[in-house]
Formats: sequence, C-alpha cells, structure tokens
Amino acid sequence: MADEPGHVRQRDPGAGRDLSYPPLPVPLVVPVYDNHTHLEIADGEQALSVAEQLDRASSVGVRGVIQVGGDLETSRWSAEMAAREPRMLAAVAIHPNEAPVYEAAGILDDAIAEIADLATRPRVVAVGETGLDFFRTGPEGHASQLRSFEAHIEIAKRNGLALQIHDRDAHEAVIETLLRVGAPERTVFHCFSGDVDMARVCADHGWYLSFAGTVTFKNAGNLREALAAVPRALLLVETDAPFLTPAPFRGRPNAPYLLPNTLRAMADHLETDVTMLAAQISSNTELVYGRWDAEPVTAPDSLPNTRTRPTGGLA
Repeated sequence: MADEPGHVRQRDPGAGRDLSYPPLPVPLVVPVYDNHTHLEIADGEQALSVAEQLDRASSVGVRGVIQVGGDLETSRWSAEMAAREPRMLAAVAIHPNEAPVYEAAGILDDAIAEIADLATRPRVVAVGETGLDFFRTGPEGHASQLRSFEAHIEIAKRNGLALQIHDRDAHEAVIETLLRVGAPERTVFHCFSGDVDMARVCADHGWYLSFAGTVTFKNAGNLREALAAVPRALLLVETDAPFLTPAPFRGRPNAPYLLPNTLRAMADHLETDVTMLAAQISSNTELVYGRWDAEPVTAPDSLPNTRTRPTGGLA
C-alpha cells in the first residue's frame, strides 16, 4: 500500500511476554470477517504493517476487518485507512475510558462532534467502540462515560450505522441505557464478557454478541455457556488484536490472521462444522455492516488530511 501511515500506538511489551507472532493457522474453507481489530497498534518483535496484517489474514480465509477507533486520533486513522484499503471498514468513537479525560480537558463535546463528522465518511460503517467501563474508570468518571455513550448511540441511529459496545464490569448499566434511550437497529457487544443470563437478554432484543480469543481461555466457561445459549444468527467473531490472543498462544501478539483459531474453538464447543459456522457468521457480519465492496476505496493522494489534531486535543 503506497504511503501507508505509520502506527498510532505502541503496545506495552510487558515483562517476560513472548513477542513472537504465532504461526499461520490452517486456512478456512469458507472465509469470515474480523468484527473488531486495532491495526493502528504496533506489537511484536517486528511490528507488521497494515498491508502485511491483511495479507496474512487473506491467506487463511479472513476476507476483511472492522478497524476500530477509540479516540480522535485513532478514529481519524481508522476512517483514513478504510477509505484506501478494500479489505477494511471503519468504526469511530471515543472509548468510555477516554471520555472522562476529554471531559476534564473541556473538549468532550467537540470530540463527540468530530466523531459525528467522521461517522459520515465513506466506508465508516459503525460507531464504536463506545459504552461503559467501570473497571478502569472509577465512579467520578461514570457521568462522563454515560453522556458520551448516549451521544454515540444517537450518532449511530442518526446515520443508520451499527453500534459497537465496549462493556467492562458495567453489564446492567449498559443494558439499562440501551433500553432507556433505544438501541440502534444493529447493536453489537464487542468481546462479549457477560454470562448466560445476559446473553439471553441480548438475544431477546436482537443484539449481536461478538466473541474474541477469551472464549478459548481455560477459565472462560461462562463465555462458552453464553455462546451456546445464543442463536447462531446473532453470533460474530473478532480478534481485538493485538490483545486477547486465542489459546494456545495467549499473551503473544494477536492479529486478524489468528481468527480461525477462535472460530474453530467456537465450532468445537457448539459441536458443529467449522465451515457451517463460518458461513453463518460471515452472513451475520454482512447483515450488520454491509458488504466490504459496497463503497469504493479512494486513491491515497486524494484523501483529506485527517491526522491533524484539534487545538487543545488529547488524541
């Protein structure tokens, strides 16, 4: 890819973490999509470029990705990259843990307004990741998170886009908010982390559950129970790369090309053929986001400058 922008973030290498990329899995017969990834984050001994990431993914049957932003800088980057890369669509948002930071700087409203503008760009198909996170942000930041979440819900509904939800230790509050203000027609719980009861509530409302590498972890029996309780028409799969690498490579750099490992673990637990499950999830993904070729890509030299930070911004 000509003039590919560099990575926006660098993942903390972590003490003693194996920084080598896992081997390529056996290719899928029926291709699927990675519902949620962060290719703006560099990881590994030698970080892979976006083109290298997507080439590896293509080689094992991952035909496209949703590249997800979490602040202004990464949302701009996501929209820009999706505009030029046919295997990528974008989601844009202020992450719930960033909302209190923007609020403290007095720019949350301006940030939300820019997300609303980015949401109208070609090949931006979702608002996310937005939601509530009561794990990393204490009670003093909950009001900012909630205000931001409600604004993002409105942006998604106004533009007819899917909503990708980040929900950490905030299950009841997220569901209450969706029911109170009205969820978008296509609502996705990214990296679903609830139990079987929550999964059934989501299914009752037609909300999609996206499972990441966590569903392969030995201590994640609750996620596998939830997986089995959800109609397959509401299932999606993701990597959340470079995080949450599926077993047996937990802790090593994650990437879209490792999605088949998670999909095969899901099929094993559901006692179904992986090809059948891949076909179902691929269809589900296109119902949520549309086809990856629905809007044409733009020549890189005609792209607007989307990487300039606003005055006083934190992105």
